[in-house]
Amino acid sequence: MADLSGNYEIRRFAAVSKGNDGFAEAESWVKAVAFGFHESTRTPEHVATSLATYEADRRVLTGAYQTGEVAPGSLPADVPVATFGTLRKSLNIGFGRMLDTQMVTAVTVRTSHRRRGLLRRMMSEDLRLAREDGLAVAALTASEGTIYGRFGYGVASFERTVQVDTTTRFSLDHQPVGRVEIADPKVLLEVAPTVFERVHRLTPGSLGRQEWYRQMASGSLGRDGKEDPAVKVALHYSPDGDVDGYVSYKFLGWDTKPYTVEVVDFVAAGNAAYLELWQFLGAMDLVERVTWEEAPVDDPLTWALADPRCIDSSDVRDMLWLRILDVRKALEARHYQVDGRLVLEVLDPLGLTAGTFTLDASGGEGAVVPSAGAEPADLTLDVSALSSIFLGAVSPVTLVAAGRIRENRAGAALTARQLFAVERATHCLTHF
Repeated sequence: MADLSGNYEIRRFAAVSKGNDGFAEAESWVKAVAFGFHESTRTPEHVATSLATYEADRRVLTGAYQTGEVAPGSLPADVPVATFGTLRKSLNIGFGRMLDTQMVTAVTVRTSHRRRGLLRRMMSEDLRLAREDGLAVAALTASEGTIYGRFGYGVASFERTVQVDTTTRFSLDHQPVGRVEIADPKVLLEVAPTVFERVHRLTPGSLGRQEWYRQMASGSLGRDGKEDPAVKVALHYSPDGDVDGYVSYKFLGWDTKPYTVEVVDFVAAGNAAYLELWQFLGAMDLVERVTWEEAPVDDPLTWALADPRCIDSSDVRDMLWLRILDVRKALEARHYQVDGRLVLEVLDPLGLTAGTFTLDASGGEGAVVPSAGAEPADLTLDVSALSSIFLGAVSPVTLVAAGRIRENRAGAALTARQLFAVERATHCLTHF
């Protein structure tokens, strides 16, 4: 690959809303992202709305700009040829422990400027700066599965799309303890963040949500940048009268067969709330199917249904990708349900956190010390594999079988599986 780095300038700047200095630069960046993801050209109003939510999230926008002559008639030099965005939220790493996380989003490279090292430059520099700033992990969701492993990312959670038959076959073995009521969708502008925060504290793999989510769940802002009047909302009330769950949804129209309701957002801070919101969805008149694109893989609904075959789910896919930036800091932040000891030889393609580390877990806490040459490693693994097992959703035993981890001591992978176990199924409800 030819070194053309001198032909580009990498610039970082904060997202700002309309009326602030720097808006024109941010506006060009948003348009470049839309182009990179094959979206229709965003209207000025849509761009302004997007940037208002980005500013609320304190996003940092990175662009690669041409410094040489731009081809006549092509996009001007103030439109970046590559984009890269970041924001910071907390990640639940199990047992309610939170870790500040660099969330990477909006990664694009214009087709005519690929294979110039632009993504590598932006990604490597951003991860280095995040580590220097004290962060132990970075995260992203991937539109393509072959890109990010070379930067040390590993798949750390999964999700699935479900189509649930809600005809007479649908019956849950659950006696309600709370109640579900229809609400004005705009109530979620206030309620959604509060309910989600409870779920966030309960769910390993959960990431804090950006501003856009409460807007989307309430129907205030659709993906086209406009209000979505089709969105409806139901709230779940606990026996104490507290709102501990909600579902926002919309009917797909009488031309869709079977008659279908699509879940927009489904957040429940307890087992009863989850099942009773499903009972509500399954009881809606005239509706024959409910679809949800962000359902958990290990789903209690399956086991609560009298007929589990009501669920059609053939689309299990990776969701959250994690990248450990500091092995010691990340491992010492975790809670360990069992005591144990592992020596890990960690390889890192970017050289950020490679080394051999001894993890001693005792009384729920982990102590990590560098131990190069002191004793042989129990496991040898790339930082991407360590990132995959960190939240408990991927088994080290499976990665040994796949050749992703080398087990140097018999039984070490099983020890790792026990150490990295979390208290409930890993699931991330935050796309970004």
